[in-house]
Amino acid sequence: MQPVDFRNNSRGAALPASNLIVRLALRFGVGAGLVCAAWLLFLQWSGNNPFSPKQIMGLLVVPFVAAGSQWWLRRKLAPVRPGVGRTLAVGGLTVLIAAVLAAVSVWGLAQVVGEPALAQNRRELVEITRVQQRLRDKAKRNAAFEQQELERAAAVSVGDLALQTFKLTLVLGLFLAVPSGIFLRK
Repeated sequence: MQPVDFRNNSRGAALPASNLIVRLALRFGVGAGLVCAAWLLFLQWSGNNPFSPKQIMGLLVVPFVAAGSQWWLRRKLAPVRPGVGRTLAVGGLTVLIAAVLAAVSVWGLAQVVGEPALAQNRRELVEITRVQQRLRDKAKRNAAFEQQELERAAAVSVGDLALQTFKLTLVLGLFLAVPSGIFLRK
């Protein structure tokens, strides 16, 4: 049997680019996920609630890392244009990997800190919900709905926190990854 030569094959030209996409997404996604985890640890270490809205500041790195992975793909493939599919693929995969790692780090930290920290988080969530309800226009207030909001805030679980982190990271990441992928396609 003759060895297969991919140099002249059009499918062979796409193989290195697809490998590059996966490698870049792993490298950048794991890096962003580790930054999110480090931010949670910093919040815990500094005496802040790591499950509070302060967590979002660490998640804001994900969209910029996704745009960086798209730019790096463009740089690596030069002079060939990466195209919109490849740039969106590397950006989306980067965001997905970072979102999974951020959610796992929230879940892991919640398991480590235990129930007292989660109870404190629930109390803070209930207080935030009450303040938001007081700010709501009195004509739009509904007592049954407000009570349901308070009950949901008081019953937040570790899984809810991890799922919320995953969704928020995904939305924030794709919010910049899609436009930058379209812009960096050429």
